[in-house]
Amino acid sequence: MAGKFELYTDNAGEYRFRLKAGNGENILASEGYKQKSSAENGIESVKKNAGDDARYERKETAAGKHMFNLKATNGQVIGTSQSYASASGRDNGIASVQSNAPDARVEDLS
Repeated sequence: MAGKFELYTDNAGEYRFRLKAGNGENILASEGYKQKSSAENGIESVKKNAGDDARYERKETAAGKHMFNLKATNGQVIGTSQSYASASGRDNGIASVQSNAPDARVEDLS
């Protein structure tokens, strides 16, 4: 089963999206956007940048967990991962974004 983007409205009324893998697991989440069109542009940016390994910022949290940000060409963060127990788990998350995002459909839940 292919991955998908879910576009939704959060409790504060902002638009957000998340990328889910084919198994339903969340693999990337966005910031909040005031305008729906801005969130849709964020989805397109994820699709465009997902295949470029240089766009991934690999980080370690203060608690020793591993996570990543996907950045656009202008350096702005367009998606953030969950925290992973290991660097290999994080790298598998990146691989999942790279394989799922480019062709993922958008499900509008807003």
